[in-house]
Amino acid sequence: MAGQAEIIVHPVSSKGGRKVTVHALGVDADLGRAQTPRDVAEFLRRAALEDVDLSEDGPITWEGGGPEAWKRPDA
Repeated sequence: MAGQAEIIVHPVSSKGGRKVTVHALGVDADLGRAQTPRDVAEFLRRAALEDVDLSEDGPITWEGGGPEAWKRPDA
């Protein structure tokens, strides 16, 4: 199903962490606020999107930096 889903990891928020959303089958879902790539993987597992490549070459759109960006640029 990952091929049919648009997965977005949003930029680091002012509250910390990165919001993770998925759009699949015409539905938008907020999966949670990740603090690490491990959190992203867990959110995707819970959404039945296991084995998704978390690299920048994978199906995830990483806004505001790739999987290594977890601190705000101005922090």
